[in-house]
Amino acid sequence: MHAPAQQPTAEADHDTTYYESFMGKKITGRYYFSQKYTALEIGRNNKTTPRLRYTPNTNLNMGIGATYGFFTLNLAFGFGFLNRGEEQKGKTKYWENQGHMYGRKWGYDFYAQFYKGYYLYPKGLGSPDPNLYYSRPDIKFNLFGIAPFRILNDKKFSYRAAFVQNEWQKRSAGSFLLGAEIYYGIVNADSALVPESMAVLYKQQGIHKIQFSEIGPGAGYAHTLVLGRHFFITGSLQANMNLGWVRETSKSSSEDDFSFTPNFYYRTAAGYNSRSWNVNVSWVSNRMSIRGASSADGYIGRVGIVRATLARQFQAGPKAKKILKPFDKMAAKK
Repeated sequence: MHAPAQQPTAEADHDTTYYESFMGKKITGRYYFSQKYTALEIGRNNKTTPRLRYTPNTNLNMGIGATYGFFTLNLAFGFGFLNRGEEQKGKTKYWENQGHMYGRKWGYDFYAQFYKGYYLYPKGLGSPDPNLYYSRPDIKFNLFGIAPFRILNDKKFSYRAAFVQNEWQKRSAGSFLLGAEIYYGIVNADSALVPESMAVLYKQQGIHKIQFSEIGPGAGYAHTLVLGRHFFITGSLQANMNLGWVRETSKSSSEDDFSFTPNFYYRTAAGYNSRSWNVNVSWVSNRMSIRGASSADGYIGRVGIVRATLARQFQAGPKAKKILKPFDKMAAKK
């Protein structure tokens, strides 16, 4: 007699020999540090010309959060003791609603954010004093958009294991991705974005306002390498080919331009995962190409978040289950 070969098990809609899900079973609690950013880089004519990278002085935040089923709540604050010594970079006022949602088959990135106040990196670039940052409290950068994408191998590959911590990728797996994106953004300043002392080096000299919109399809690939069942490295790259419109405005004129430009999404995470614990560092970044009529070098918008997370799975008790029952009913309707 021969014993039957062990078959991969499936729980609802995925292969549990590749990853285990705690959705609807356990509460995922997390403690984390994070920092978000929306930056602007002015393209250069050649490699000898310095990069002009306008960076916001955003807070390093410390927070706590919880996930149950499809629902996540995170609360974080930029405590003063975490952000000492940053005053010389100037002050950035911002309202940030940058979100990255990971479902079983679909993921979504969305943006609705308002920034005011930037500085040039590194110290001394564009500044008459080499010991000071060139600060521009007048520069505003507003961005709105959404980018859905389909995870084709959702049976074996989990984004949530790395970025939401409510699943456990037990075996290496990857997935091709298909998606699209649409954006509208505006950069505005009281005077030219290029510092006057460096204007002759850039074709974008004199431009103080940039409006842009982009739309287009994309594709990519994501993969998680699992080492010793518990340690993992996740990497993901998506490329979009967008039709873009850009209007550049100077004090004397404005000019429109239409072009096809590539955008890139990067996602990476590494750490330790098990049935009870998840410890990882992660980075999600969107690189937007913005090409105006003034120069083929154009501009680059960079939007992202860096996070370090310690997460724990908790079994819901009778009282907690009663409170969470409405969430279970909502999830069952999906």
